[in-house]
Amino acid sequence: MNGYGVIFDMDGVLVDSYRAHYESWRLTARRFGVDMTEAQFAATFGRTSREIINALWPNRFDDQAVAVFDREKEAAYRDILRRRFPEMDGASDLIEALHREGFALAIGSSGPPENVALVKEHLRAGRLFQAVVSGADVRHGKPDPEVMLVAARLLNVPPARCAVIEDSLPGLESARRAGMKAVALTGTAAREQLAPCADLVVDSLRQLSPARIRQLLDGLSPARV
Repeated sequence: MNGYGVIFDMDGVLVDSYRAHYESWRLTARRFGVDMTEAQFAATFGRTSREIINALWPNRFDDQAVAVFDREKEAAYRDILRRRFPEMDGASDLIEALHREGFALAIGSSGPPENVALVKEHLRAGRLFQAVVSGADVRHGKPDPEVMLVAARLLNVPPARCAVIEDSLPGLESARRAGMKAVALTGTAAREQLAPCADLVVDSLRQLSPARIRQLLDGLSPARV
C-alpha cells in the first residue's frame, strides 16, 4: 500500500475549462436546435454530458441523438482547448511538490478519455500522474463515488488516506461518499456553496502544500478553512 494519495478533478482544478465548456455547449446546442444559457450551464457543471442533455431537454433527443450530441460537444471542447490551453494557476507546482513528497497521484474525472488525455498531455506536470480515471472507466459519474474508488484502487491507497481536490458539489459529494477527504477549490462555485460538503476550502491551488494535505489526512487540520 502507498502512504497517501491525492485525486485531482480535471475541469476547474487542473484546467480552467469553464469558458471552453460553455462555449462548446452553446455552439453545439445551437446546431441541434436548442439553446443553453450560462445559468443552465453553471447549474449542471460537473455532471456528464449525457446527463446534462437529458436533464435540460428531456424527451427531446433519442439515445442515438444524445450520443451524437455528446460526441460533437466534446470534440468542440477539445478544439477550443487545443487553440489555447488554460492550465490552472499553481496546478503543476502542486503536482510536482506532492510527487517529490511521495504522494500517489491520480486524475479522477467523469469526462471522456479523449478529454482527459488531452489535458494530461498539455499539463506541464501531467507525466507525474500514476493513474487516470475517465468516464469510460466507470458506470456511474459523480456524485456516485465510483470514480474516486477506482482511482484509489489504481493508486493502491486506502480511500481513507486519499484527498480529493474538486471544484463542484457533485465531485465533493463523490469524495465524501468514497470515504475520502474533500478539498474544495472555489471559482466554479462560491465558498458558501462548497463549504458544507468540504473538509477544507481554498481559493487557489497555491494555498495547498504536501504538508497541509498530509495534516488533513492525519486529522490535524481544522475541519473547514
